[in-house]
Amino acid sequence: MNSRRLTLLGRIAVVACLPYLALKLLWVLGFDIGVIEPPRVSRATWVAANAFTFLLDAVAAVVAHALTRPAGRRAPAWLLALPLWMASGLLLPLLTGLVGGSLTGLVTGARNPLAAGDFLAPWVFGVVYGGFLVEAVTLLGAFTVYAHQRWGGLLRRPLHALPDTGTRAMQRIFLLPAAVLLAALGTVRILWGTGSALGVAATDAASRTVLTAAADRSQGLYSVAGAAGLLLLVLPGLLPRLRVRTALALAWAGSGAAFACGGCLWLGQAVADGLSPGASAVPDGLPGLLGALELCAGLVVLCAGAFTLCELTAAARPASPAEHGRPAPPVRRTQEHSAFSASRRPTRECATPDDR
Repeated sequence: MNSRRLTLLGRIAVVACLPYLALKLLWVLGFDIGVIEPPRVSRATWVAANAFTFLLDAVAAVVAHALTRPAGRRAPAWLLALPLWMASGLLLPLLTGLVGGSLTGLVTGARNPLAAGDFLAPWVFGVVYGGFLVEAVTLLGAFTVYAHQRWGGLLRRPLHALPDTGTRAMQRIFLLPAAVLLAALGTVRILWGTGSALGVAATDAASRTVLTAAADRSQGLYSVAGAAGLLLLVLPGLLPRLRVRTALALAWAGSGAAFACGGCLWLGQAVADGLSPGASAVPDGLPGLLGALELCAGLVVLCAGAFTLCELTAAARPASPAEHGRPAPPVRRTQEHSAFSASRRPTRECATPDDR
């Protein structure tokens, strides 16, 4: 049943990517369908930006397809985890901010820039964000099923039963400050989302909309949740009976949101400033500093996660015959052992309601 669910979710995710990919491809080829006003940037910048975002969604479609194939179970863990971490960081804050901002606009009567038709036709936003909504639910849902199939023994463990990797003590030195930094950055974004102009230039504060406020609230809440998840993972004694999957999901979503929506956006603006002398894409004051710090915090979490993944993968790899000094017995099939598997039982382990 889980395999059928995984295949269905993965295929729907691939289909959900197609409208966005088709629209971006038309724009790259020069067919400005749905564009009401010409972009304020040069044609080369417009084509490069659309080609880059086309590539990002194409990677998401390829990963969604890989999750449904038997080869996906044999693929290196990092090859799937890295793009899905980035996809989570981009899709989750985008969609929660979009839904929250749209609902706020409906309730308060505030102007929704998506329905104004100033730059793009309203139907374009419906196609793009509708596809993102389906893509987020199905792609991340497929990865959840995949992760429980491949690493379910680890994810269902309580925090006090986490395997002790060789670099955990060193990672704690870096992850604890990263968690504190994520919590502080998330608090600042929540303040911005609730109407505060702390460290924001007057012109930028005046141009804020219900969508930008909702996006700040959403991203701030994800950052605070990510900080909580990191603290639980590096200090499992705080809630020893909590499942690993809960703390990992918080850290995964929060750190991904800070890195993808905050840090990578700041990095792109900095690169644009460097390539265009006289440009000022990076915001001044606290917003610019916030983006740089989000990039740093995300990189720290990324490196720590990569080290942990490599250690767990090495622990799960069967030892070679030369290491034992004798021929290895024949193995009928390869399984994930050691740190990835729960303790063996004489009978088949059935899924409990909280594992679904």
